[in-house]
Amino acid sequence: MTWEGALVAKAEMINEALNHYLPSESVYPPLIHEAMRYSLFAGGKRLRGALTLATAEALGLKQERVLAAACALEMIHTYSLIHDDLPAMDDDDFRRGKPTCHRVYGEAIAILAGDALLTLAFGVLCRLRESGFSPGVILQVIEEVATAAGTKGLIGGQVVDLESEGCEVSPDTVEYIHLHKTAALFRAAVRCGALLAGADQQKLGLLTDYAVALGMAFQITDDILDLIGDEKVLGKPVKSDLAKEKATYPSVFGLEQAREMAAFYVDKALQALETLGPEFEFLRGAACYLLQRRS
Repeated sequence: MTWEGALVAKAEMINEALNHYLPSESVYPPLIHEAMRYSLFAGGKRLRGALTLATAEALGLKQERVLAAACALEMIHTYSLIHDDLPAMDDDDFRRGKPTCHRVYGEAIAILAGDALLTLAFGVLCRLRESGFSPGVILQVIEEVATAAGTKGLIGGQVVDLESEGCEVSPDTVEYIHLHKTAALFRAAVRCGALLAGADQQKLGLLTDYAVALGMAFQITDDILDLIGDEKVLGKPVKSDLAKEKATYPSVFGLEQAREMAAFYVDKALQALETLGPEFEFLRGAACYLLQRRS
């Protein structure tokens, strides 16, 4: 099976589980559940959740046992996109080729849909007990995810991203934004799979290094695609970062150096996996995919 095929297979598993964890659209009040489902099933690749599954599987754990963690991470990722798209944030009208949540349901319901997905994510993490994990391990995973989603992670990165619009920023600032806004959730995705599988400290350290480098490469390639990507493939307008004067790697370092830095982080991610066996091939494939991604 190709790497893309393996990703699709993992995404299908995650989508089936997400459908189980989310209230149906008929549950009262229906509007909020409809909005949550609209955004959550809008066509995401499920890369973060897939990394959780793949990491656990590589360490000898059945993927099905960690599906709750994978789903929780996808809920948090979707919540962040709903809020990012709001007029008060990045003010985007399209996401993955579809109108954004606030364009369909209004700003108030979009805010609440994001809040509801974030809240539900932590409830779903508690469902890990149904897979036989100890309370101590589940608490470790909850703490990992909470840190990645909070002011020391995703939210902190988003704040500095907003503060940096239209400003001349240092390389350290743009690195901070990428490390926290994007790489933090990749880090949590891989570490959750590793923690649930009982990885030793050496492997946990290598996998953490891999995940952070992967997250950096992902965001840099995202910045590049916003500048030169195909709008039809991306499913959203291009050059929006440029119009908003965002602090991105192309804006700070230039396009060619940004490409070099993306390749540097991909190489760094692969180096972190050098001493790990062929069972980690999906993780290696994820890093290589970033250099050729178009959406």
